[in-house]
Amino acid sequence: MNTTAESYQAALDRVCRTTISETAAAVDRDGAFPTESIQALKSAGLLGAMSSPECGGLGVGLAGAAHIVRSVAEECGSTAMVLTMHYCGAAVLDAHGPLEVRRQVAFGAHLSTLAFSEAGSRSHFWAPLSTAEPRNGHIVLNASKSWITSASRATAYVWSSKPVAADGLSTIWLVPASSQGIQVRGPFEGLGLRGNDSSPVTAENVEIERSAMLGADGQGFDIMMGVTLPVFSVLSAACANGLMAGSLRRTAEHAAGTRHADTSSSLADLPTIRNAIARMQVKVDMSDALLWDTVAAIDSKRQDATLRVLEVKAAAGETANEVLDLAMRVCAGAAFRKEVAVERFFRDGRAAGVMAPTTDVLYDFIGKAICGMPLF
Repeated sequence: MNTTAESYQAALDRVCRTTISETAAAVDRDGAFPTESIQALKSAGLLGAMSSPECGGLGVGLAGAAHIVRSVAEECGSTAMVLTMHYCGAAVLDAHGPLEVRRQVAFGAHLSTLAFSEAGSRSHFWAPLSTAEPRNGHIVLNASKSWITSASRATAYVWSSKPVAADGLSTIWLVPASSQGIQVRGPFEGLGLRGNDSSPVTAENVEIERSAMLGADGQGFDIMMGVTLPVFSVLSAACANGLMAGSLRRTAEHAAGTRHADTSSSLADLPTIRNAIARMQVKVDMSDALLWDTVAAIDSKRQDATLRVLEVKAAAGETANEVLDLAMRVCAGAAFRKEVAVERFFRDGRAAGVMAPTTDVLYDFIGKAICGMPLF
């Protein structure tokens, strides 16, 4: 691996243009985990993008990770979502994980993911019902997680539970996916993001070491809000923006390349078609502007950073629906076939609004923030 923080763009372009682009249709059609694409990202050193250089990572920060996810999503939403959740887990591990695990993540030997969502707490991911109890010198976990991306492929889960003894809403753990008592209730059969291997996972008397705790007992909420939520919101938005950009490119190519036999005019010769494509471009640019402003607000610890974190995922999810609706209208009957690929982006884009925190929950938080009310 010769990729550096200064040279990763060339590696990213190569992987997106070849492996990810070439396998995306099959990943969607078969509902298959994007193994080849994740391996290509690993070989290019891009799984360690957010990891610190001290551990062997690229250290490109949230801006670099967002750029990578956005580029990948232009070709394959499933791969982009797997990468998003990996970076979310990697951010927690880089802040609180043991050195050896941090090195494994940095070198791509550890595929991470979050295990926060539960059937009982639903979109209130910060309030788990999972339990963690001391027993014979170990910690015993019992849980019913509703959705874990890369459920059967991740090396380990960044896992939330109720605290062992401390006050607070939650505690975070590093739980090996191979632990006895872990059961993946898959496979995933979804409308979109069909290859992201998102499945319910149960834990029945799963024994882990107390040293698997990430941060302090009861500190889970602070980690979720201070580390996970900004990364998840920004990268979810980057994924949605990439889907928009990918559909825009394919829509413009279809409009320019499709001609009426009787007049020899292209679809793009129609003002109504150009108008729709122009609106798509404007909406993509608006969503990108908010994305990069959010990253800047986080990096500079701007006063409005929390508001931007809440806004960016909601805005990107809503805008993606609008842009992808336009793509389907412009491509018309061809959009319902697989070769133009906009219907795949259309389906993948629907996920942003329903992943916790959902768009409706985010709007409630945004309203509270604007009105000067506490979020929780």
